Amino acid sequence: LSVSADFPEWLEPSVARAFGEDAHRELAAFADRADIDLRLNTLKTAPEKALAALETVGAGAAPFLVTAARIAAPASEERAPSVTIIPAFNKGWVEVQDLGSQLAAAAAGDIARAQALDFCAGGGGKTLALAAQMAASGQLYAYDNDARRLQPLYERARRAGVRNLQIINPATDKAALHALQARMDVVFVDAPCTGAGTWRRHPDTKWRLTPQQLERRIEEQDAVLAEAARFVKPGGRMVYVTCSFLMEENEDRLAAFLAANRDFSETRALNAIAASGLLRDGAEAMLAPFETPSGALRLTPARTRTDGFFIATLKRR
Repeated sequence: LSVSADFPEWLEPSVARAFGEDAHRELAAFADRADIDLRLNTLKTAPEKALAALETVGAGAAPFLVTAARIAAPASEERAPSVTIIPAFNKGWVEVQDLGSQLAAAAAGDIARAQALDFCAGGGGKTLALAAQMAASGQLYAYDNDARRLQPLYERARRAGVRNLQIINPATDKAALHALQARMDVVFVDAPCTGAGTWRRHPDTKWRLTPQQLERRIEEQDAVLAEAARFVKPGGRMVYVTCSFLMEENEDRLAAFLAANRDFSETRALNAIAASGLLRDGAEAMLAPFETPSGALRLTPARTRTDGFFIATLKRR
């Protein structure tokens, strides 16, 4: 299997566990060229207007979400269109963001007027999507334990027209972060992971991945979940996301977390995505076959023409 589907042999048990008899088809799809997905920024303009402005680069409506557009992957010998130089991008009408990543952000649900924390914000792609879902209401906080990763977010938020965002610098704002404990309606955790779900974009990374690196990521995921849970208020929700298809980073991590945190329980991620109001007609039924037995979603290039994502939602009693 590892030879025919082109991935490291030591991962064969993990791949077989995740995909069973569909393993070859699933892994082969990671060799396909990725589409260019775009998020239509409702803080700046209506989705219809943004989509019309993207006609010059060949974009059309994407599946699943009313705020998503897609430029089909060009042939291998052709160059992809440059989206970041068109006026719609410079005006903040659109962001380049994989559709799987957009669905992950939508799992925050109806967060208008909410208090929300993006706990592993990084460069802020999902932070901006969350801000758009909030429609300039409530308060959104963005934190990352590495201040350097947060730097692009300041300019990206300005261009996107975000006005309800507070960026928490880990070096200087520890008190501000501490003050949020047990106060958040939603805590979004885009956890550090192996990135196995992005192999079609970065095929070299699968050959650099080692068992030791996977173990380190697992330790980080356990630590991040335990830390992030402190900020969820009773009755609040937590969204756990990785860009990995490996069950060791996903179901196993949730099982360990839930065993240690009896006041949390897993809920159906699709219900939260539907509550966001962003799903196209019929999209919930289209996504339902990709649910795990516990109600999480596993997206892959073969299933949804997205990067590989795991999306789970939890509620605190």
